[in-house]
Amino acid sequence: MDTDNTLKAVTQYMAAWNEADPSARNRILEQCWGEHGVYVDPNVALTGREALSWHISKVQAARPGARIEFVSGIDTHHNVLRFLWRLVRADGRAGDTSIDLGEIGPDGRLIKIVGFFGQPPQIQHRGGSF
Repeated sequence: MDTDNTLKAVTQYMAAWNEADPSARNRILEQCWGEHGVYVDPNVALTGREALSWHISKVQAARPGARIEFVSGIDTHHNVLRFLWRLVRADGRAGDTSIDLGEIGPDGRLIKIVGFFGQPPQIQHRGGSF
């Protein structure tokens, strides 16, 4: 796995989330998102660039003026990655830190992102050992 290309793909992916113009966003996604890439988070599961771009538009419409930003570096090994991010609202208030886990395809583009919002849940002790 080429770490520089992976960092570029993830940086472009984040830029796509912040791009309001659908045509410009689609050009960004063509560079970083596999044609049949899979995106899942607690609210949606979708496949393909067009579906992802549409979903980004929907999220932007629900949060006018908001953007997402990295709050960590991009950790990679083999063909997988992870990074932390947060939503910053139009008034500058930052949301919770969230995590995305991803997979890079053979052509260097993202083929899967699995997103989790906010902090992980607390451990639920049920007795005994883990």
